[in-house]
Order: sequence, then structure tokens, then C-alpha cells
Amino acid sequence: MEHIQYLLPWSASGTERTLSLFRFGSGPRKAYIQASLHADELPGMRVAVELKRRLLELETQGRLSGVIELVPMANPIGIAQMFQATHQGRFEFSSGKNFNRDFPVLVDAIAPLLEGRLGDDADANIALIRRAMIDALAAMPAPTSELDGLRRLLLQHACDADVVLDLHCDFESIMLMYAMPQIWPRLQSLAARLGAGVTLLAEDAGGSAFDEACAIAWLRLAELFPEANIPLACAATTIELRGMADTEREQCLDSAQAILGYLAEQGLISGEWPAAPPSHCQAMPFAGAQYACAPHPGVVSFLQPLGARVKVGDPLFEVIDPLTDRHSVVSASTDGILYARERLRFAQPGLWLAKVAGVTPIRQGRLLSD
Repeated sequence: MEHIQYLLPWSASGTERTLSLFRFGSGPRKAYIQASLHADELPGMRVAVELKRRLLELETQGRLSGVIELVPMANPIGIAQMFQATHQGRFEFSSGKNFNRDFPVLVDAIAPLLEGRLGDDADANIALIRRAMIDALAAMPAPTSELDGLRRLLLQHACDADVVLDLHCDFESIMLMYAMPQIWPRLQSLAARLGAGVTLLAEDAGGSAFDEACAIAWLRLAELFPEANIPLACAATTIELRGMADTEREQCLDSAQAILGYLAEQGLISGEWPAAPPSHCQAMPFAGAQYACAPHPGVVSFLQPLGARVKVGDPLFEVIDPLTDRHSVVSASTDGILYARERLRFAQPGLWLAKVAGVTPIRQGRLLSD
């Protein structure tokens, strides 16, 4: 195991933060896994603890046939953002920016470097594109903040990987994944191993989140150079490891084992591994997700459990204003699966309280919320 530490730029005077990356194995293929980019989403960090332990064992046994890079704490900035004993790891305090938005879009920077150099050899094209990505990141102007430097470092390590797994969670949630529809066939066995109930698919969800920044360049380059053989060489996905409180040991052990089994399928780990079980994960368009909000303030009571299959008109939650006694019931506007709920139980204006995944697109434009 190689432990690499990077000093983030632009720390306050007299302080410094470091990003730690652990590299295991060697070989032509590579997987990159990071946890808790939203620093208050801790199930991924707990899963990473188990991955690190098992990868050390597998490396000692000589069973790693590829490179696996693991970043157990992908956000050293947000991990320290505590306000009155409450962790605030989604937005950077100083800028208000979401830690998982606005990653560099590489296709515009590398397309001019590839003109006239791509051909019929897919492997040669992959190597050339990955080299161009690394060179483009290195040629960018110096980071102007800690956050810019962090984004650059994370993408620098992920851009040349065959598999990219970004470990997150929602407030209260079932196991689910986000991915581009073109990559979904390569991820179905991962969803099955994890026991995911839903995978939300979007080619461009808006906001340049980490997994999309890693994967979409390959799709766009294939469109720009149709005469060249450019495969979708990066299977990137965001994995929502249930809810923020789901850090129980056995759950996290199972999730780590599922990820290792998938990496073995991808040729990164040798030896005998259980086959993926039959998948019960339904792939749905991210544009089909209902974000249900309350019509007024009040105490929230949920009327459906997580994972419930609902139909249009089924009640999702009720809201009662304790001063005016105003009472409202918010219902599903699409047939689908209730996959996430807010952890707070007092309705606030414009903030979602429940999410339902449906098969019929009902939203347009930017799909990711902040």
C-alpha cells in the first residue's frame, strides 16, 4: 500500500489541510473510489474503512491484478465544518458552494489536443485521451482556493480510471445509484450486489458533479470524433449508501464486500468471488423523479415507508401548522418508488421532503438540486 498525502492550497495562515489517498496493487486496469465528498455523509467513510482493511489483505495475498485508489475522506475541508455541534459538510462555509458541483469539464480542453491523432485502435485512443486529460489538468491555472485545489486533485486521480465509485448517502434513503444511461449495462451487477432498489439515469444532470465529470468526456469525444473508435472507457457512478445514520458495521461490511465483488468482475481482483445475485434494481430516468415539497410550514409526519411503491395521488406526508392548525397532505404526482426522505421534521419553504422515482419524465433542465 502506498499512502499519498497532498497539501491543499490557500489554507488560512497558520493552518493546513491534507488530502490522503491510498493506492493498492498494480496492473493495467484501475479503479478509483472516494467517500464522503459531502463530508457529513458518513456511511461511505465507514465503508471505506472496511475496503481499506480488505484491500490490504488482498494485496498481501497477491490477489490485486489492477490498481485500486481509495480516498476514505474526500473532503478534509468539510469534515471540520461543525456549527453548534451539527456537521455541515455539503457546502463550503467560505464560498457557499456545493462540494460536489462544478468539477472541471475536460472535453473542451482536450479536444483540440486530439485533432488528427485518434484512429481505429480503441486501446490506443483510450491511452491518448487519458494522457490528454492529465496534461490538461496540469496545465490549468493555479487553484484560487482550497476548494478548487481539492476538486483538481480528486479529478486528477479519477480521470484515468476504468471504474469510478463516488460513495455518498441521502438524508434517509434506500440503497440507490446515479449514472449515465450509456453506462448502466456495465453497472447492473454492482447494483445487484449492493441490493440497490433504484438507479437514476441522466446523460447530463447539470452541475458537473464528480461522477459525471469523470464519464461524460468520453461520450462527448465520441460525438466530436465519430470516425474514431472511442469507447466509454470510464464506468462512473454515485452510490447512495442509504441514509446519513446508516453506519452500522454489518451493513457497511456487506457494502464493502459488494464493491470488492464488482471489482473482481472487472478484472481488478483475482480469486473466487460469489456471482452477482439476480438484480431487482429498476433503472429510471432522473427526470422522472418527483421532489415533493410542503405548501406551508409545520410539523411533518411521513405516511409512507422508504421503498414504498406509490401511485399518483397516494399520500406521502402530512404537514400541520401548530399555531393555525392548517393541515395539508402532499401526494405522489407520479407512479414510482419513494426512495428518499428529509431527516428534519419541520417543513421549510422550497426544500424537498420526499423523493419519488418514476418512469415518466416530469422535469427538465438541471436535475440536480443543491
